[in-house]
Amino acid sequence: MRPALQRGLPLKLSQLSGITVLQSSFSQGTPSNRTSYIGIATSFQKDSVLTSASASLAEASSPSKRRKMGAVEGPLAGLEPANVWGFFHDITKIPRPSKHEEKVLKWLKSFAEERGLAWQQDTVGNLVIKRTGTGGGEEAPAVVIQGHVDMVTEKNNDVEHDFFKDPLCLQLDGTWLKANGTTLGADNGIGVATALALLDLTPSAEHPMPPLECLFTVDEETGLTGAFDLDASLLSGKTLLNLDTEDWGKIFIGCAGGGDSMITLPVQHTAISADKADAYTIKISGLMGGHSGLNINEDRGNAVRFVAQVANAVLKAAPSARLARISGGDKRNAIAREASAQIVVPAGEASAAAEAVNKQSQALAQEYGALEKQLDVSVGQSERRPPDQTLTPDSADQLLTLLLTLPHGVVKYSHTVPGLVETSSNLASVKPEGPEGSAPSAYKVNCSTRSSLLPALEQVRDSIARLSRLVGASVEQDTAYPGWAPNPDSAVVRLAQEVLTEVTGHKVKVGAIHAGLECGIILEKVPGMDAVSYGPTIKGAHSPDERVEIATVAPFWEATLKILGRLAARR
Repeated sequence: MRPALQRGLPLKLSQLSGITVLQSSFSQGTPSNRTSYIGIATSFQKDSVLTSASASLAEASSPSKRRKMGAVEGPLAGLEPANVWGFFHDITKIPRPSKHEEKVLKWLKSFAEERGLAWQQDTVGNLVIKRTGTGGGEEAPAVVIQGHVDMVTEKNNDVEHDFFKDPLCLQLDGTWLKANGTTLGADNGIGVATALALLDLTPSAEHPMPPLECLFTVDEETGLTGAFDLDASLLSGKTLLNLDTEDWGKIFIGCAGGGDSMITLPVQHTAISADKADAYTIKISGLMGGHSGLNINEDRGNAVRFVAQVANAVLKAAPSARLARISGGDKRNAIAREASAQIVVPAGEASAAAEAVNKQSQALAQEYGALEKQLDVSVGQSERRPPDQTLTPDSADQLLTLLLTLPHGVVKYSHTVPGLVETSSNLASVKPEGPEGSAPSAYKVNCSTRSSLLPALEQVRDSIARLSRLVGASVEQDTAYPGWAPNPDSAVVRLAQEVLTEVTGHKVKVGAIHAGLECGIILEKVPGMDAVSYGPTIKGAHSPDERVEIATVAPFWEATLKILGRLAARR
């Protein structure tokens, strides 16, 4: 049984063809306080809704009544295209962590209703806003514009920011836009803003448009669950433009599949005498982190692995030292940037432990210093009394064995596409189970594996499960999501390549990406659908270094308008 739908305006879209849509300014979470004529009409019966809505739209679209998008202030002032940057500015004010997209979804529905645009929403939250064809594209087949509304919520430890309440703080960094110590949400906020700008565009012969079905998916970043649970009956279009890739001038027509392994290791504790020992905290920080698919081939440092290496060196050098706690990493699809371990060291072994930390720090600097220029390994003595309990030597050995031997990085490169990562795995995080300050009953370790080949993906996941069971851990593995098989001969791929070549002035590359896109899942749900993915340049996704190259947004917008203009001529 397909999920029930929530429906917006009970309008026939054909009734709105050629009508100038409303523009408005939104503040965080809610639309403007100005009168929403369409919202007033929604409580009427169907016939009166159509009459009232049409009359209100006609009045609002006159020069004196038409509403303008709010002025873009701060670092975005003066950037072009103003409509795309304006909507991106709007949504950076709205908290939208994965699995908590309700505020931005409410905002999007208000956006649609103020413009007389019909919307539909499935039971998991995916939202479709529709616009009729205009400027000669009224009879063209519908085109699906797709992006996800959630964002990765990563911040530096020294930054105070509540991703559930606070707007993002934007700043210019030369030719780039970034946030202050947090992820920017350009992944996929720029794609969402572009879809909104298309929906808001004034109908004209200059920009012919086919009917648009703008699909805003939820929870992409924590497992693609929005796409997995999408009610495909929301869509009629058979052409999909996915706006969620991050390398301008390239077209992506395939992606990796993937799946997570959630490992639970029960641990035992032993009482220690804290009178003649001190607790030390080892911290790894300053690493670049980044996207666990797009950046995995760069061999960036992994803080979880590094802190395990340092802790292991200390326990070898100081046999009476004990591991009390270890934690690091956060998001399943981000390379761990920061991690820490607490070790209780007897006074007589403190110098040996310090020497071990120094040697391991030098080894890490020698191996990674040329790449990880901000790598910092610090040790601080706790001012508090050492914990009464630490992990038993056996439990510490089991935990460190996991963290030191689970696969991380590139497993295999493709033999058919030079330079393309075929299979990889990310040692994403380690977290203690239990309240802060108490001895944890278990540790949770998350590994995220990707591959363009399903058998290779399952082989790596099987090795993770076998290794975990060898040390007494249990493993839960989710259903792997599918990759997207390339179809270089598809009509929309040829069109996109033609247009991007015109816009960039050089022949663009067509290829696959070692990351999970929702295209593969959506294509499985909508038989006969044709898809292509492209976007502006974004670097450092899934980390506080995330930034979008400003100069790539305008040609990205231009290319999107041209692609849609040519699709509008099709019948």
